This record gives sequence, C-alpha cells and structure tokens, in this order.
Amino acid sequence: MRISECLVGDETGTIVFTARNEQVDLMQTDATVILRNAKIDMFKGSMRLAVDKWGRVELTEPVNFVVKEDNNLSLVEYELVNVVEE
Repeated sequence: MRISECLVGDETGTIVFTARNEQVDLMQTDATVILRNAKIDMFKGSMRLAVDKWGRVELTEPVNFVVKEDNNLSLVEYELVNVVEE
C-alpha cells in the first residue's frame, strides 16, 4: 500500500488529502482533480480528506480560480467532548 499526504484546495480553503495507491500518481503539483464521494477522517484531532473504494479521483482540465490558502482546515484542532445530560 502506498500513502501520500498532499494539500488540496479550492476557492473556499485547503485541506490535507490522504492519497492511497493509484491516487498517489494522480496528485501532482498544479494538477486539477475532481474528488467524488470524498470523506473526512479525523487524525490526531485534525481533519484529513480521503476517497475510499466507493469514491473516485479524476484528473480534469485546469479551471480558473484562486485557491484560498489562508483557510487550511487541517490546521484546526478538534477535541472529542462527551456531553452528559442530567
């Protein structure tokens, strides 16, 4: 199994994407990809984007937008809090 983490983004922000196996080859600098049925995985309190066997990673033609690099969702730390109702 091959695993690689890369930063992906759009006009709303960025997030770390965990590419697996053949997905690693598609994730190149400045490539435009479509992530279908992507999901969020939590790793040490941070969000990671992933596409499992039910999803697809597809190369597509370049699009014209500016990536909002100052909104990296993977840099936000989350903590699981159990709420007890009394």
